[in-house]
Amino acid sequence: MAFRDGPFENLKVPLVWTAAVAVVVCAVGAILLLLSDQRAPASPYSGARSGVETVAGPVGGVLSAPVRWFGQISDGIGGYFFAVSENRRLKRQLAELEPWRDQAIALKNINARYEAMLGIRPEPPVPMVTARSVSDSRGPFSNARLLDVGSARGVKVGNPAINEHGLVGRIVGTSGGVSRMLLLTDVASRTPVLVDRTDARAILTGDGSGNPRLEFVRGVDSVQPGDRILTSGDGGAFPRGLPIGVAARGVDGSWRVKLFSDRGAIDYVRILMFEDFGQLVDPEALNAPPLAALGTLSDATPEQAAAVEDAAARRAAAAEAALERAAAAAAASPPAATPAPAPSTGGAE
Repeated sequence: MAFRDGPFENLKVPLVWTAAVAVVVCAVGAILLLLSDQRAPASPYSGARSGVETVAGPVGGVLSAPVRWFGQISDGIGGYFFAVSENRRLKRQLAELEPWRDQAIALKNINARYEAMLGIRPEPPVPMVTARSVSDSRGPFSNARLLDVGSARGVKVGNPAINEHGLVGRIVGTSGGVSRMLLLTDVASRTPVLVDRTDARAILTGDGSGNPRLEFVRGVDSVQPGDRILTSGDGGAFPRGLPIGVAARGVDGSWRVKLFSDRGAIDYVRILMFEDFGQLVDPEALNAPPLAALGTLSDATPEQAAAVEDAAARRAAAAEAALERAAAAAAASPPAATPAPAPSTGGAE
């Protein structure tokens, strides 16, 4: 009996259409992967890449919705069964952290008084915008995310992105409503960092693994297991003091960092509108002539004028007293004795 005469003859057309749809989906996915490579900013496909990212952002958000819902349902079920043990653990942790909280508040107050005494100007607050991860691009060397905010919200290339645990990455591409975030684990990621305990500088280098490497560490024995790693702010790309992770020895003997951002799923991030330290000052004021600010000085108050006159009078009185002491010392000193003439040694003629 031929296939077309059997009970499966009606499956021939659906199977053909399914295979055709699968081929089309695979082809579109391959094109999207080729055009979404973030390490080719100067290629002739940059315009097409921007368009692909603009379209892939909403599409990725829709396709990732079932995954997020399933994750929320599983988290809810797990939280229901482990609520009692989690509650006990949190109570123990709260009891341990209460003394640290009091000590932190006391140190914060002392630090604020020291800054006020020294006249240190605190850094201005950095504005931020919240974004949601709508697509995940992972590979053996590439680790990036698509976010649902772009240049329309003020996001620019180079802005750092953080979550509730620490630094996640930085923005490497933007369009009107979508931006691309490069994670710290990507091979193209280089972040200047410091060791919180010793203030030693280093470079955090991504290599595609979950724990990036610490390279070019300054100093001998400046890193120990468990040391907190923060952003150093060197170069002005990141604000100083953003938490990154803790140092640990890798299986190859090199220093690596266990990222704080890996403690939970990276679904939502906050993008800091921080470009560099140049945005905190006025460039025209820095490039002004040295004496340009003299004409902008305000007039002295009566108290300031009186203080200046009193200081000038004191200096004049001190100089006059010094002259009088010098004259008195010169008058009181005895005159120098005149030496007697030497007797003549010649005989009478």
